[in-house]
Amino acid sequence: MTVTRNEPFDPALDHWLGHLAFERRLSENSVSAYGGDVRRHLAWLRGQKLRLEAVRPGHLETYSNLLFDARYRATTRARHIAALKSFYRHLLETRRLSADPAEALVLPRTGRRLPRGLTIEEARRLMESPGGSEPLALRDRAMLELMYGAGLRVSELLDLTLDRIDLEAGIVRVIGKGSRERLLPLAGAARRAVETWLGSGRPAVMRPKKPASFVFLNGRGGRLSRMGYWKILRSHAVRAGIGRDLHPHSLRHSFATHLLEGGADLRVVQELLGHASITTTQIYTEVDRDFLHEVHRSFHPRA
Repeated sequence: MTVTRNEPFDPALDHWLGHLAFERRLSENSVSAYGGDVRRHLAWLRGQKLRLEAVRPGHLETYSNLLFDARYRATTRARHIAALKSFYRHLLETRRLSADPAEALVLPRTGRRLPRGLTIEEARRLMESPGGSEPLALRDRAMLELMYGAGLRVSELLDLTLDRIDLEAGIVRVIGKGSRERLLPLAGAARRAVETWLGSGRPAVMRPKKPASFVFLNGRGGRLSRMGYWKILRSHAVRAGIGRDLHPHSLRHSFATHLLEGGADLRVVQELLGHASITTTQIYTEVDRDFLHEVHRSFHPRA
């Protein structure tokens, strides 16, 4: 639900969104999602004829129950409640309110939705799916190799510009969540595929009237969209005989788990993934219990 500019809650909402974007340095997608959640809440308050200073914990408990009744997924409700808690805490800290009515709100339990990765054989087939020397085949191979070879998020891949790639040094500079920068190795198959795309494929799809600095372009020479990438990934997953719906994050997950299976240190994987906390990285170790059991059976003398 949209909020028009003359509505009484706009100043508080805009100030909070600016705080998220410029002080906490959240991504544009996160700010947009949290903003949408709070706008829906403010629309509900208007329907109840409540102003912000009149909101009490009971009102927010009622609203939280409405989210449950509306059958939002637990993850969506958790994000929504987190947004409300952040919003009201900000109002308290900036003295727009004298008390925080959301302090007692409890985030719903979401469980851990572990991403499903590829086997090493599946990854090999997927990388080999874009055959031939057509420009878009070179692009697809470069994207898949770079996602799997460097563990990029899809947003990091699509936002990548030419000035952030150094083929001679074998380095790609990525701007991740919270505008944090990290330098990643560009080597092996990923380096060769990117070099071929930049040298032979990309010039063939560029359009003089659409100069673009992004590394990966669509067939019309413009910026490739997230949906466009998802369609490309799905088509190659089908060609590679991977009989399940493949999410873009699956390649990043496979990058991490295959490194850990190969003996990489968890701290190194954390740095490569750009995780602020190692607890986030640890999720990738929990999906490989079959692998750990197999290692135990193979090498422990009493297994």
